[in-house]
Amino acid sequence: MAPSQNLDAEGITRRQSLAALAGAGALGLAGCTQSTGGGSGDDDSGDGSGDDSLSGSINIAGSSTVFPLMSAIAEDFAEDYPDVSIDISSTGSGGGFSNFFCVGETDFNNASRPIQPAEEELCADNGVEYVELIAATDALTVVVNPEADWIDSLTVEELATIWESDAVETWDEVRDEFPNEEIERYGAADTSGTYDYFIEAVLEERGHTSDYQATEQDNTIAQGVSGSEYAIGYFGFAYYFQNPDQLKALGIDSGDGPVEPSLETAASGEYTPLSRPLFTYPSIESLGNEHVAEFARYFVSQTTNEDLVAGDVGYVPATEETQEEQMQKLEDAIEQAQE
Repeated sequence: MAPSQNLDAEGITRRQSLAALAGAGALGLAGCTQSTGGGSGDDDSGDGSGDDSLSGSINIAGSSTVFPLMSAIAEDFAEDYPDVSIDISSTGSGGGFSNFFCVGETDFNNASRPIQPAEEELCADNGVEYVELIAATDALTVVVNPEADWIDSLTVEELATIWESDAVETWDEVRDEFPNEEIERYGAADTSGTYDYFIEAVLEERGHTSDYQATEQDNTIAQGVSGSEYAIGYFGFAYYFQNPDQLKALGIDSGDGPVEPSLETAASGEYTPLSRPLFTYPSIESLGNEHVAEFARYFVSQTTNEDLVAGDVGYVPATEETQEEQMQKLEDAIEQAQE
């Protein structure tokens, strides 16, 4: 895993600290935070008391989009359970599944799209069982330079021409009135769930261009776009929400006029086709450890927390109904793990 970084939020806001951590790509909380390098969550067991005497390590990898939400929840959990060590790495959804979770190295995998058949097979081959939990709703956001006053929105088709495998090269090829300037592209790496979702929602069979700067770190995309008037990028809404002055979010027109990304348009379903659910996948074996089970319960309990999910991070919270359904799925998995 990537090296961990201790979080010191004293003197800065929660949103500022999350923005910084999104760039760093790793978070360590409460004690030793090195990766386990071994089985999924079976090296440290809590005492089952459910109070601040819980101890053990929890290792989490996966989506850079889910990273700030998981980090915020882990930060709050660590205040109540200081002897539980939580290590979170931003590896991309696919990178997390393939390199860590499905080979038994981590206790949770965050994902910005559902687990894929090849990953399900890899998990099965390694005896890794899991439960899929919905964490929040994201508005995948397309951004340009704030000085680009010549563009405010794109149609889905125009967006596809910019990012498809045989992509246009200059802005005036997208729309006649755009400048005759080369397009600079910054986007998610192919290990990212955001990359997979973008293909599914926008590109379909047209493929994704390789002519772009690919990264798992949202701040790299933001820095690239903010550095050039003719750049474009895409990532989860949370990073734009935390840095609205650095970037300009484009409205997306799917046929009924441009709709800008926001918590409200994502929640209402107006922002199509780029609204999407976010997930985390705990290992059922790991849920056999009380400290892991208690953290999973806490995570689900916080998915309806509007101040945290919407206010601090920038995603749409789960509904009460969804939270109840996810908690029941989790409790069933915990019961299975602890039989």
